[in-house]
Amino acid sequence: MSSAMVSKSQSRYAVGLMSGTSVDGIDAAVIRMSGIPGESPQVELIAFENTAYTAAIREEIFMLFDPIQATVDKVGKMNVLLGELFAEAALSVIARAGLTPSEVSVIGSHGQTIYHAPDLERMHGFDVHYTVQIGEGSVIAARTGIPCVSDFRPADMAVGGQGAPLVPFTEYLLYREAHRTMLLQNIGGIGNITIIPANCAPEQVYAFDTGPGNMLIDGVAQRLYPGQLTMDTGGAIARTGSIDAGFLHFLQQEGYYALPLPKSTGRERFGSSYIDRLLRYAEEHGISSENIVATVTKLTAWSIGDAYRRYIRDQNPADVMLVGGGGSYNPVLMAYISQEMEPMGVQVMTQEQVGLSSDAKEAVAFALLADYTLARQPNNLPAVTGAERAIVMGKVSY
Repeated sequence: MSSAMVSKSQSRYAVGLMSGTSVDGIDAAVIRMSGIPGESPQVELIAFENTAYTAAIREEIFMLFDPIQATVDKVGKMNVLLGELFAEAALSVIARAGLTPSEVSVIGSHGQTIYHAPDLERMHGFDVHYTVQIGEGSVIAARTGIPCVSDFRPADMAVGGQGAPLVPFTEYLLYREAHRTMLLQNIGGIGNITIIPANCAPEQVYAFDTGPGNMLIDGVAQRLYPGQLTMDTGGAIARTGSIDAGFLHFLQQEGYYALPLPKSTGRERFGSSYIDRLLRYAEEHGISSENIVATVTKLTAWSIGDAYRRYIRDQNPADVMLVGGGGSYNPVLMAYISQEMEPMGVQVMTQEQVGLSSDAKEAVAFALLADYTLARQPNNLPAVTGAERAIVMGKVSY
């Protein structure tokens, strides 16, 4: 048995790797931990890097989001290629941290989600739901010489969970406070929120996807400004536009927002075909490009406020919302979120404003989740995912 599999109280290093729904690139973080898994660990971020995908690789990944184009040969090849790229990212961030691979106990790799289907479907007498993340863990382990934990979500789904969200487990460990109720809002391609009541037990934490984060903003920017933009950097377009009330109302009718908890979503609901529909509406109603971008930016902020009003405020009135992820760098979006939350008494801050890193947060989470996996300690929150019980998530490659 590897020495990494033994629970230790001494300091140890781990790497976390993350590629999100926006497919911007690979986030890689090195953390130093002390404490025994299963008890509150002390975690310090040592190094962080983002490695952007080439335009060609990004385009090939996006093709795999369409089940018709995601043939088994293309998925298989990209699974291995991403394993190679993740391994390179891990070795690079380890070097940046001034470490050697032999000093790192584990790599935790979320991989790249290409399809997530959390709802049960009856099939040949069985209730089936599934998820697909690629980025082969055995390749990462072979290239780095470090045990790699990957494919976290299926274990939670096998015991009835949605396999998402997973980061609330680490948010509970790292962010809970005795006297304040904290909201952790991540804005990647999809928005997700974690509610950590003051002085709570793990089973009192809950979380869910609020709806689109940057996905619609990025998607319409790419469609409206082809070959020029992949996102509305810094909210530059939204700042020049105005919110179209009728368009916003149309977008707010999407059924996801009123679904009961637990719930999660992804590109399957808010991807290319959804963007087709919203752009058809905008064209039919003569809405300018700037106003389209401003309105979908407002929609993301509204969906966060709506989630708070609908599912959180009455049970757990919050004190602070900490916003992380790429959306936290969009000042127009952040202003819209403040307009939603602050009249309800919730202070809105970014991770950077409290001395942390929005970019590194999810990569840090998967490093910590992998540490629990090697120690054979449960690392899901059943109250969050809907799982029947706590389970050890992740498949280990050596």
